[in-house]
Amino acid sequence: MKNYLVSSLAALVLAATSQQALAASQPETVNIGYQKANIFALLKYRGTLDDEFKKQGIQVRWVEFPAGPQMLEGLNVGSIDLAATGDAPPAFAQAAQAELVYLGHSLANPKTEAIVVPQASSIKNVADLKGKRVALNKGSDVNYLLITALEKAGLSYKDIKPVYLPPADARAAFQRGAVDAWVIWDPYLAEVETNARARIVQNAEGLVPHYTFYLASRKFAEAHPQTAEKVLGELGKLSDWANGHPEETAKILSSSTGLPQPIWQKALARMPFGAQRMTPEVFSQQQALADKFTQIGLLPVKVEVSSATWTLDKKPQ
Repeated sequence: MKNYLVSSLAALVLAATSQQALAASQPETVNIGYQKANIFALLKYRGTLDDEFKKQGIQVRWVEFPAGPQMLEGLNVGSIDLAATGDAPPAFAQAAQAELVYLGHSLANPKTEAIVVPQASSIKNVADLKGKRVALNKGSDVNYLLITALEKAGLSYKDIKPVYLPPADARAAFQRGAVDAWVIWDPYLAEVETNARARIVQNAEGLVPHYTFYLASRKFAEAHPQTAEKVLGELGKLSDWANGHPEETAKILSSSTGLPQPIWQKALARMPFGAQRMTPEVFSQQQALADKFTQIGLLPVKVEVSSATWTLDKKPQ
């Protein structure tokens, strides 16, 4: 009987200790960066993550950013804990010594970015871009698509005249004929196809995979691994829902961005959602992107992408 009581007491102490350790590893607030058109915006407006974390006494604070680079700067300085961006911004953040880790990635979606030209343009293929003015967002995912497409066509980055503009300014330049081509991603791609009858010269199929990466500050991921893993799990559930409910997803994202619902329906038809843990293959693909940016001088240093690997078995310091 005495041994039984001792064992029971030990079990209770162990359970209490485990609960205290779990509580200690949970943050009071999770700060998540989002853009109006990305998956975290969808997660924000659906409210499922907020509901789940509320049960655990965790508050979610959503912080909007205009683009990936600014978001990752916020991650680096500690104003947010989690972010989702395309392929290129994390490589640039790593080059700037940002302490981030890759939690996971979306499904590849190469159809969601493309090089487009006006409908009546004489440009028929990538080789025809030689000497032409090409608008793009510098250091973005489409920058990698353009470099890769040019190389496949036997051209180099020096063979074109890059015009570095954010999407809104590039859209205006494209409309008035100030540039010959534009390299852009959805939903802007769907919008310019619909409203300006832009013609796709080349999308990313067979050239680059184009992922969305789910990222965290290293400090947050190592201090709160269960919370980070929970967010990744909720992104997976949301992805399954979004893939099965395109009309509702389009409605939410239309409300978030102000773009008409039909534009979003067009974009979502080629935009599979997903949330998977990182693999050596995906790290290798991301390394290829970083190496290419270093090769052409857009990155000032070589980046070791795998140095941002997240390991769940790391303990808080």
